[in-house]
Amino acid sequence: METEVINKKDLIKMNPVFGQLSFDNHEQVVFCNDKDTGLKAIIGIHNTVMGPALGGTRMWNYNNEWEALNDALRLSRGMTYKSAITGLNLGGGKAVIIGDAKTQKTPELMLRFGEFVHSLGGKYITAEDVGMATSDMDLVRTVTPFVTGISEEKGGAGNPSPITAYGVFMGMKAAAKYAFGSDILEDKVVYVEGIGNVGEALVENLSNEGAKIYISDINRARLEEVRDKYNVTIYEGDNLCAEEMDIYAPCALGATINDATLSQIKAKVIAGAANNQLAEEQKHGLLLREKGIVYAPDFLINAGGIINVYAELENYGKKEIIRKTENIYNTTLEILNNAETNGVSTHQAAFDVAQSRIDARRLKNSNGQLN
Repeated sequence: METEVINKKDLIKMNPVFGQLSFDNHEQVVFCNDKDTGLKAIIGIHNTVMGPALGGTRMWNYNNEWEALNDALRLSRGMTYKSAITGLNLGGGKAVIIGDAKTQKTPELMLRFGEFVHSLGGKYITAEDVGMATSDMDLVRTVTPFVTGISEEKGGAGNPSPITAYGVFMGMKAAAKYAFGSDILEDKVVYVEGIGNVGEALVENLSNEGAKIYISDINRARLEEVRDKYNVTIYEGDNLCAEEMDIYAPCALGATINDATLSQIKAKVIAGAANNQLAEEQKHGLLLREKGIVYAPDFLINAGGIINVYAELENYGKKEIIRKTENIYNTTLEILNNAETNGVSTHQAAFDVAQSRIDARRLKNSNGQLN
């Protein structure tokens, strides 16, 4: 009897959604297609135990649909744990739109996307992410109430990027306190990789504290603009991870901490805004621990943005947004200490806290249904 050998790529073709490596018991995956506007989008709803799945919409020119699906799955899962560890009554969701935001995004496309969001009846609430602006969320708001991150003029909390960066800054200071014995970042060498809206805001915070900042991005014009604005240094090399530095702040796309980079990283602290920084969470989290590198889990310290948009749902103001965001400092220190006490990676320590909150809510919900 012959045994048929099926490799991993063939398995994914046979099982394109549930067979994805990033599929983690997601509750729902919605594929949105509209011929007239050219919209091709994927909405991933990972978990709604804590509340409706809130997460931004990313528009990116993916190489293929598998890549887009993988991104939606990983990002939506990350939102579940980001909200849980921050103590918000929200689940995790994320949307990706396939296309070039600079050339293919139109008002008609955004409105049609908003209609798809609305069709989910509030199970998924969207917001802005890469390739999106507050004005896009204002437009989506005209066809559905299930959107956050709208402009202050329209009654929203405004652009979440500065608050996201402030949360990362708080987490970075906590990690510095743990690693160096002081949270003062003056004269610390910090490499910021990715100078988008969040990256620039982080550079501003670091500059105000007197850090020695090096910046890296694929957009040369953007680099020069930020260099001139904050008097920082553009990194001109081709292997950033191998450079001597105190803190590495990945603020672009994820998975920059992987098999190739881990053998070269010389940073003492990793604290950045990018989602899913660990290519393989368990493996690379443990390797960072073994190397003595203090890693501030991304889904913990980049939660400022969701705190900002959550304000629109709970009707609290800027003062409370700042208070909740500054508390990222305390939570980060707690997680770093827990990881050391329990002999686990910092990622695992943060994940365990988030999962325990989800499990407790699930039990409470089930008891309520029984009663």
